[in-house]
Amino acid sequence: MDRPQKMPKVAKVKNKAPAEVQITAEQLLREAKERDLEILPPPPKQKISDPAELADYQQRKRKTFEDNLRKNRMVVSHWIKYAQWEEQQQEIHRARSIWERALDNEHRNVTLWLKYAEMEMKNKQVNHARNLWDRAVTIMPRVNQFWYKYTYMEEMLENVAGARQVFERWMEWQPEEQAWQTYVNFELRYKEIDRAREIYERFVYVHPDVKNWIKFARFEETHGFIHGARRVFERAVEFFGDDYIEERLFIAFARFEEGQKEHDRARTIYKYALDHLPKDRTPDLFKAYTIHEKKYGDRAGIEDVIVSKRKHQYEQEVAANPTNYDAWFDYLRLIESEGDRDQIRETYERAIANVPPANEKNYWRRYIYMWINYALYEELEAEDVERTRQIYKTCLELLPHKQFTFSKLWLLYAQFELRCKQLQAARKALGMAIGMCPRDKLFRGYIDLEIQLREFERCRLLYEKFLEFGPENCVTWMKFAELENLLGDTERARAIYELAVQQVRLDMPELLWKAYIDFEVALGETELARQLYERLLERTQHVKVWMSFAKFEMSISHGGDDPELSAKLARRIYERANEMMRQLGDKESRVVLLEAWRDFERDINDTHALQKVLDKMPRRIKRRQKIVSEDGVEEGWEEIFDYIFPEDEMARPNLKLLAAAKMWKKKKDNEPENGDEQEPSGKQQTADTVQSTSLQPPPIPT
Repeated sequence: MDRPQKMPKVAKVKNKAPAEVQITAEQLLREAKERDLEILPPPPKQKISDPAELADYQQRKRKTFEDNLRKNRMVVSHWIKYAQWEEQQQEIHRARSIWERALDNEHRNVTLWLKYAEMEMKNKQVNHARNLWDRAVTIMPRVNQFWYKYTYMEEMLENVAGARQVFERWMEWQPEEQAWQTYVNFELRYKEIDRAREIYERFVYVHPDVKNWIKFARFEETHGFIHGARRVFERAVEFFGDDYIEERLFIAFARFEEGQKEHDRARTIYKYALDHLPKDRTPDLFKAYTIHEKKYGDRAGIEDVIVSKRKHQYEQEVAANPTNYDAWFDYLRLIESEGDRDQIRETYERAIANVPPANEKNYWRRYIYMWINYALYEELEAEDVERTRQIYKTCLELLPHKQFTFSKLWLLYAQFELRCKQLQAARKALGMAIGMCPRDKLFRGYIDLEIQLREFERCRLLYEKFLEFGPENCVTWMKFAELENLLGDTERARAIYELAVQQVRLDMPELLWKAYIDFEVALGETELARQLYERLLERTQHVKVWMSFAKFEMSISHGGDDPELSAKLARRIYERANEMMRQLGDKESRVVLLEAWRDFERDINDTHALQKVLDKMPRRIKRRQKIVSEDGVEEGWEEIFDYIFPEDEMARPNLKLLAAAKMWKKKKDNEPENGDEQEPSGKQQTADTVQSTSLQPPPIPT
């Protein structure tokens, strides 16, 4: 019988692809911990039934402990376990021996001492424990835990004298604050108030902190010693002085007095603190003072608190930025309202000591006003003339006059000397000012002073110096001429005007010429005024000069024998001006002139002449021109308004022909192709050709 042929076995290929759900080493450890795979079951409990078995067990256990100690004597836990096991076996002598061996091995270990002493106390070996604590505090007196345990043990044994003796030994080492407080509490438990006070007396000098003095005072207050508490606060203030004192002490002191209904004392304390403490260390003091005054003070007291608070704020501002002169001004105004002269002067001295950092006039403007206010205060309020004079001199010496000066300061000083009837000192000051730093304001102030004194010769000399300093100043020439005119010297005034108009450079020549012309008109010198206008027109062709000339011609003949002559002369001026503007090509000025001419003709009610002027009025048109930059590059086009005058069009008839041709071409392009519409007549075509905005109104019927 044939067996069926077996198929050969095919080796299965192991799937080496990563699993869909991965697992980390951390997860493996967590699962092992959850299943307690590494924890061995505890050994079975052994029951000892006879002394021999107990001795054998103790021998094996001691051998194990000794082997561990032999391997590593520095492991403290081996010593502790060994000693505690011997204690469990009631072998106190052996346990004590182990503790001693451990201390010989490492006597600086605090745990060994504590465990050893606890064993002795637990087994009621008081003398052994006391000796052990003595050894511990002798070797390591800075370990407070030994002292705490030692005193606690003595107190539990009701050995109060012994506990006090231990505390005294402890205090000799000047421990931390809590140790002193523990000693105080110990004495208070036995009603020893005097002893507790003595401890506090030593405590506040060993730890001189404000909070400890406050505790001392509260201790006195709690036990009813009010005078003692007040004395403690006073001693604390003296002890710390002004350099190291804190606002907490004053607040506690004031609140203590407030609690005793001594509100005046509390207010005095607050004021003393605010006067002696730096302003940056009193924010809470202000708050407490304000609350106290709101509760128990009157209106004046509340205002005093507010003023003190504002002082504090200003002090902070000026301390942060000493050159903040606005803050100084506000601070000084507040100080002046109180009226304390010494404090006001001190504050002014502090303020003016902050010189600006740079020699630039903008930085010095506000600073100089502080000097001025200081001088005015000394003169008006304090009435100290010498001090005021010294302030002015010091300030003038401080200024860098070569770079800049303040004319106001010089003038104020001179006026002060005048008020003191020191005329020579005032003149000397102003003369020095003009010599050191000549300014227009100084010259004018000096001249005004001499005019008030009726010293006209001095005024003439000053004006001459002034004109040497600034010959281009038209106002100076005018004022000089006005002075001579007031003095009745007309020829001298005219000569001054002549010199003025001959200057090459003037800052405001139009004012000077107008003043000169008005001067001649006021004197009735019409012909000289007309000549001045002609001379002025030789220098400038400004449209306002022509208009002023025309108005002058009209004004001088009002009320005369021939009023039409003035109109003819004014009209002639307008015609000359129009022709000049036409030659110069100044269209804007020409339009202004024609409008003034038109108003003039309307005012005199000359219809024929008005129509001629209206015929000269231009048309305003809009046209385009190229925009060319400074580099000569064309940047596009812009629309501008231009004026076309009828006189110019008549001179150039080809422009009309060209415009008519352009308009005809435009009409030709817009004609319909079928030609049904009629061509416009010649008049209509002409009307369509001229389409521009005209400034010319319709003619007035005669």
